[in-house]
Amino acid sequence: MSAGWVAGAVRAKALVGRYPGAGGAREIAGCGTFDDALRCLAATPYSRYARSAVGLPEAQRAVTATLLWHLRVLAGWLPRGGARLLVPLVAGFEIANVASRLPAPDGRRAEAPEPYRLGALETAWRTLERAGTPAELRAALIASPWGDPGGDTPWALITGMRMAAARRTAVAVPPARRWAQGRAVLLTARELFVYQRSLPGPARRDAARLLGARASAATSYQEFRERLPATAGWVLADIEEAGALWKAEARWWRTVQADGAAMLREGRYGPRVVVGAVAVLSVDAWRVRAALESAARGGRSGEVFDALV
Repeated sequence: MSAGWVAGAVRAKALVGRYPGAGGAREIAGCGTFDDALRCLAATPYSRYARSAVGLPEAQRAVTATLLWHLRVLAGWLPRGGARLLVPLVAGFEIANVASRLPAPDGRRAEAPEPYRLGALETAWRTLERAGTPAELRAALIASPWGDPGGDTPWALITGMRMAAARRTAVAVPPARRWAQGRAVLLTARELFVYQRSLPGPARRDAARLLGARASAATSYQEFRERLPATAGWVLADIEEAGALWKAEARWWRTVQADGAAMLREGRYGPRVVVGAVAVLSVDAWRVRAALESAARGGRSGEVFDALV
């Protein structure tokens, strides 16, 4: 293993050590008021962007913006070409940027927040940002590593990008393939059996590659569960109804946390340690966002937060 990867892995572990973890998230969630939660947040690395936050949405976005900043810093510590490992893992930020520019289901356009700046970790954001219409956005995606989403409606664009992110992660980041398959399971199950709508063609093909053709062609939730390969079926174990997919989502996050922590404990320094750090940092941000929501409700933790910790 090169000295560059060793140095990057050492710094990745140090970065993880600064984050609040489950205990810090519980402390934030237990705050009696949202203002108290913000003061608690100020003692964590999330204070970088949270200082000016005045409401829950702003504070939650500050948390994810801090995560992205630290992942960009981590990418800068890696040897030449190492940042490519992180690009698929941060695809969600680029998807969020695109989603914020699309009209709502009722046709209205809300004021878009400042886009996440991905720097060297972007896939094609600078090109996508210049698209003036959904049709232009689809054309830009087709010409990029994202590929064709299968349509230019807001739903097709975002659904196609989400499944493409799972496909790209599975191919480019082998240690994260299990997580990518889990995301594909959740996305497919939600679209087919909660919203009762078929996946766009390209997303359907990606799902077949990740989950097998038999699973992606299932006509019922139970049939879908039964046809999943063992490498993907874990996410729906004991989830008997599609209406309980939120529990599967929480399981997915807990699995990413456990797998990432195991990678960090490995004796060898290298890409797996870096992937593990990205996983643990991402889960921490998700957990803190849920903790802030609990604090905003007067310290009453919700089911999602309880499931995460």
